[in-house]
Amino acid sequence: MPKKKKSNAWNIIWPVTVLLAAALIVFVIDTFGVAVVSQLKSFFSFMFYTYLIGSILVVFFEEKNPERMMAWLLILILFPGFGLVAYLAFGRSFRKQSRVKQKKVEEYPRWIETMNKNIQLNHQEHIEPIPEISKTLIQLLRNNSGAHLLLNNEIKVMSDGVITFALMLEALEKAEHVINLEFFIVKNDELGNRFRNVLIKKASEGVEVNFLYDAVGSWRLGRHYKETMENAGVNVKPFLPVIAPFVSRNMNYRNHRKILTIDGKVGFVGGLNIGDEYLGKKEQFGYWRDTHLLIKGEGVYALNHIFLDDWRFSGGEIDHYEGYFPKLDVQQRALMQIASSGPDSDKQVIKQAYFKMIASAKKSVYIESPYLVPEDSIMTALKTAALSGVEVKIIIPYIADHFMVYWANQSNIQQLLESNVKVYYYKGGFIHAKTLLVDDVCASVGTANLDIRSLELNFEVNAFIYDSEVIRDLRADFEEDLFRSEEIRLDEFKKRRAYRKVLEAFGRLVSPLQ
Repeated sequence: MPKKKKSNAWNIIWPVTVLLAAALIVFVIDTFGVAVVSQLKSFFSFMFYTYLIGSILVVFFEEKNPERMMAWLLILILFPGFGLVAYLAFGRSFRKQSRVKQKKVEEYPRWIETMNKNIQLNHQEHIEPIPEISKTLIQLLRNNSGAHLLLNNEIKVMSDGVITFALMLEALEKAEHVINLEFFIVKNDELGNRFRNVLIKKASEGVEVNFLYDAVGSWRLGRHYKETMENAGVNVKPFLPVIAPFVSRNMNYRNHRKILTIDGKVGFVGGLNIGDEYLGKKEQFGYWRDTHLLIKGEGVYALNHIFLDDWRFSGGEIDHYEGYFPKLDVQQRALMQIASSGPDSDKQVIKQAYFKMIASAKKSVYIESPYLVPEDSIMTALKTAALSGVEVKIIIPYIADHFMVYWANQSNIQQLLESNVKVYYYKGGFIHAKTLLVDDVCASVGTANLDIRSLELNFEVNAFIYDSEVIRDLRADFEEDLFRSEEIRLDEFKKRRAYRKVLEAFGRLVSPLQ
């Protein structure tokens, strides 16, 4: 259809309107120019300084981390208005803090009594002598998180997503009483639908199925995915829903935990989310290298305890607890603790544990993490250990999954290399494992990355292991990953191009906000 011509009248009206408006502006400026400009200048100056002082006070009183505070103050000054909106959306606001603090349970959770009845709490006489490093770590986790020392456990280390998901799905098929599933990311793809289908099947068989997902990490999950499960009898809950999760997948106070338990007897915890990319099907990453644990025994009680706390906070209801903490018959005795951390506690549990492990090392510290953005205390512990003669090796991805986080990683490499820390790029795909081994006597495997977000803002869960056989398996995986990695040499790293240094500086500047 031919485009309709505008009328001749319109062609005359709009230029006349513009001319009249321009004449009016010239007349106002000519008549009241000095007074108007002076008044406007005074008004905007007053508004700017009011905004500046108010914003500084808000950030100053809310932020406890000095690095993050300085980064936010810089954004507030450089980007007036927008900076304040960004801080209220993604920073630590009173509203969000008060909501998260509600997660602190005032009354004594009824399930704890049921759990404690079946945990062999007084078993010191059954334990071989514990190295001093492990003793002090055990005491720390008891005091800062109430984590029980758990003896009756069987632990299997898994370093491949194909094997891990196959074992998860096999365990789900065998479920008879209750399934608890809690993940940061669940995707509506082939693997995500395999999990959905088995959960629907088990719910139809009368198994109690509880599905908890993070509202931001899984915001693309889709209504249909959730409704089909709800209609089949699966109990579905989001963790801390937000109005606009698409604004940022890294909004504050996210549930980064990955927990799956079946019948209170079998549990899984580690770095894997649910999605095809974790099977290595995303071309950008290639092979996905992660570490996950399969646990049978008392460790499953601890995972269920954490799940129940999150479930109740998210509006879920549980009528009974016996099925969550059944009598166990586990012959293997692998000593471990399960510790959780998050903004609902004033103690930064996993951060303190990481610091304690690194600072106590006498021989070696081996770390695998997708993000190398530690805050000052962890960074100091790493450099001090290496300068003291401890062998400190860190494996990080060669491939970037998040642009600014990648450059924040890069910004920390030179100072670590200069302190005798050995840093390696993993070249076998993308490494997402979160493991820490110290002196081959204690280890941590879980969901917490070596970055500020995991250690200070997110809800996380880690297993701390004191069993020599399990630690031997983790050490073997680390050595295999080293074989597939390339050591970063200080002399070569210093020759990197100027644009990389600029991106590193910017990554370092915004790293406290990520």
